[in-house]
Amino acid sequence: MFVPLLLSAAVAAAVPTVIERDSSPVSVAKDAPDTAGAAILRPFVSFSIELAFFPDYAGNLSKPNRFSNQLLDNLGDLQGVKPYLRVGGNTQDFALYDPALKTSVNGTIVPAVSMDYPYILYIGPSFFESYLTLPGSKFSHGFNMAKNTTAAKNSLLATVPLACKALKDGKLMHWEFGNEPDLYSTTTPYPVRPAGWSEQDYVNNWLSGTEMIRRKLAQSCPEMASDEMFKFLAPSFAGIGNSLDPVKTWEDGLDSDKDIALNSMHNYMGGANQPGVTLQKTLMNHTKIVEVVAQHANLSRVLSEKGLTKDIPYILGEMNSLYNEGKPGLSNSFGAALWGVDFNLYCASQSIRRTHMHQGTDYRYASWQPVQTSKTTIGTKAPYYGNVMVAAMMRGEADSSVQVVNLPMPSETDGAYAAYVDGKLARIAVINMQEFNYSTAAESRPSAKYTFQLPDVSARSLSLQRLMANGSDAITGISWDGWSYNYNLKAGAPVRLDNVTIGETVSVGSKGEVELELPLSSGAILNFL
Repeated sequence: MFVPLLLSAAVAAAVPTVIERDSSPVSVAKDAPDTAGAAILRPFVSFSIELAFFPDYAGNLSKPNRFSNQLLDNLGDLQGVKPYLRVGGNTQDFALYDPALKTSVNGTIVPAVSMDYPYILYIGPSFFESYLTLPGSKFSHGFNMAKNTTAAKNSLLATVPLACKALKDGKLMHWEFGNEPDLYSTTTPYPVRPAGWSEQDYVNNWLSGTEMIRRKLAQSCPEMASDEMFKFLAPSFAGIGNSLDPVKTWEDGLDSDKDIALNSMHNYMGGANQPGVTLQKTLMNHTKIVEVVAQHANLSRVLSEKGLTKDIPYILGEMNSLYNEGKPGLSNSFGAALWGVDFNLYCASQSIRRTHMHQGTDYRYASWQPVQTSKTTIGTKAPYYGNVMVAAMMRGEADSSVQVVNLPMPSETDGAYAAYVDGKLARIAVINMQEFNYSTAAESRPSAKYTFQLPDVSARSLSLQRLMANGSDAITGISWDGWSYNYNLKAGAPVRLDNVTIGETVSVGSKGEVELELPLSSGAILNFL
């Protein structure tokens, strides 16, 4: 029997209203259908860390960031592999090396560029210690492509021995050269390439730069310069419709050296300061998510049909809710966590095989704040709980194949998915994204009913895990299956809460029907295996 999980006393005291909606049964196949996405890369849930803030997230050898490591371990325990970390972002293209620097980074904010990260940035030798502090993690390291002077190239080459020695012994995922070069000629206020800089110009720049890096690697870490080890994620474009056409870029010979392992693109749902951006219309909206992801799915299909990316998986190497580091009240809310679940699962269903959610110190969309600052309290943030639910949906053994299928729903505020492990139905995820603001709600929290028609299954009941908070505008008080990952409880380690219902099951009817109620602005997973 369904037991509603209600977190506030006001709601618990009232009888929840079930909203009338189209609850026609949604059929779910027993075996992975042809419409399933390609098997995800393991790990699927991964992160992109702003290079200037990587030492905050990882710490150093004398003071490793155990909080970050705990949160990464939690996700590794859920999905089977610890998240991979791409170290890059805008500041990778600002960074210059200073061998005399006593600190890991020395950055200066230039307000005309951004108040959120340094535009003038130097990294010192101790920066590379941060790659040694997160056991079991793999990393990509981003080299500076934007600064194209002789001095900048010499600076880059001076970091190659430090980076390769830090990332040896299995810590290297891949390299990256340049961040969002499709914006180089249009970036304001300081473009770093001339107007008219073309796809071929970029390709020539990329090929010469990566060959330069390989020559230096051959001197410093020769085993990492081999064909097998010397691989990149590229082109790391900001989007599909900027100054460089991704299809033409590949046609112009981006992978001439056969050293691209992952076709990496970036994505945001909109801008933090764009007019009309709201939680309901921009983030908690399945229709909007489908429209955005369709651009990537189409690009991947075109590149594949042209034979340009054979055996090169398509990933989102940097993504999050709203560019310009997110918007307070939206990007740091529970609603953004629900968006993250729907967006990431829909990506998986469309053969986008890994996603790296971008992080930075004091960023509004961050999954966690790694250190205490004058602006932000150290702690686990709402979006992390969305990461947790996605990781739980992707659970599988190290050698298993996990595929995701989108289950079409009648409303743009609903998302539903089936996960298949080695071709067999394992889980169903449901996300209700109808906005419920507990801070302003005058009535009790309604629920929505979902019905699924299952194939022949032996189980007569399914276990149920819930992603819950008081409402879409909550920024604290969030739980997954009754677990909290709050920094103040156990420094990010899972703690079972006493005031949350757990151990729920849902009955399977005699004809294979399953009925589930979700409070508005919540999510859940039904488990078969």
